[in-house]
Amino acid sequence: MPATVGPDERVTAWPSRPAWAGLALGPALRGLFPRTPVAWADDGDLGALAEADAADCAHLLYVGVGTGVGGGLVLDGTLCPGPARGSFEIGHLTIDQDGPECVCGRRGCLQATASGPATLAHAAALRGAPVTFDELRAGLRDHLPWAVTALDRTARALATALASVTELLHPDRAVLGGGFAAGIPALLPAVTTHLTASPAPATPPHPHPARVGGLSSLRGAVLLAQRL
Repeated sequence: MPATVGPDERVTAWPSRPAWAGLALGPALRGLFPRTPVAWADDGDLGALAEADAADCAHLLYVGVGTGVGGGLVLDGTLCPGPARGSFEIGHLTIDQDGPECVCGRRGCLQATASGPATLAHAAALRGAPVTFDELRAGLRDHLPWAVTALDRTARALATALASVTELLHPDRAVLGGGFAAGIPALLPAVTTHLTASPAPATPPHPHPARVGGLSSLRGAVLLAQRL
């Protein structure tokens, strides 16, 4: 459920589906499945749960880079803040107050800078012509300046977010996943380079590639259901 759901079980925000705001999600789902325990979580939270299980790690931060930027945090083996309190919206962490406008209406969100579409848009601005995903991959392979610079901005933004979360919550493991990250192998080492260069008091764990891949949210949903 890629939406923010409040403690009252109502959808408080879903920028991509604004008509869902205000929906009483809990009662609606229980109405569909009256004899079955019901739970829900953000797809990024479920991805974190799956990656934590795959890595046998009790304290794990997951960031998924695709058409947006999502993620989740597992502390002591449990989702944080937890399905009853909302989702872990790392994609809407402000990293640059003067940055590009996000679909949520604010400026400088991680998603507005580091998502797949945001990276392609920045690459197109530097190139002076539209850039497809395959063209970005080819540009990175050939070390073309517009491609390298665009990816570097994305990596720097992701490193900033990882470092900020680490300062507060100290996960033992960080995982970078999502379709865009999986298709751009240079992204993960670029993020690591920026983390290593940052003189932060706490040392963020170097990100690992996702183990579960495209099935992470589904696997996380199964794990969550088993805990009901």
